[in-house]
Amino acid sequence: MKPLALAVLAYLLERPMHPYELGKLLRQRDKQQSIAYKHASLYMVVGQLRRDGYITEHETGRDGQRPERTVYRLTDAGRAALRGRMRELVSRPVKEYRYFEAALALIMALPPAEVADLLAQRQRELSEQAEALREFVAGARERDVDRLFLVEHEYRLALIEAEQRFTERFRALILERRPDFGRLWYELHHGSGP
Repeated sequence: MKPLALAVLAYLLERPMHPYELGKLLRQRDKQQSIAYKHASLYMVVGQLRRDGYITEHETGRDGQRPERTVYRLTDAGRAALRGRMRELVSRPVKEYRYFEAALALIMALPPAEVADLLAQRQRELSEQAEALREFVAGARERDVDRLFLVEHEYRLALIEAEQRFTERFRALILERRPDFGRLWYELHHGSGP
């Protein structure tokens, strides 16, 4: 089950809602940083969850001149599916294919000096991201936002900080030009080893 479907089920734990309300809540809680979605995809996911029996119509109503709106609620099957998938996601680490990791696997395509410069640029951007996250979390805490609703931001900050440390060490290793590191890489781009 995809993250957007999990988000719909999780939010319907709170109360029955219309898809528009679900999308509004995703934006208000800044979940688009963790869960990719578009307005149309949200309605598509709601339709799939309804077909699968995870949600059902709670009520349909009209507000003034607006079109009819269907409010959905979570079913017992939806609650069980949500909790089962969440247990799996929380308890079992899985391989996540990240673009930066793929780039590292193919790093020989670029000259070492260029990689060092690109890593310096990455470090600057990571620092900006980390600072923005720290400010966001601090601001949310000042507004008495329950820390539970900030945990994915704290996780993302921890990942960024780990990547900053790795990037700094890798860049230093490239700049040292040690004989036991990257001989083929240097030969490929400079014709001779370190």
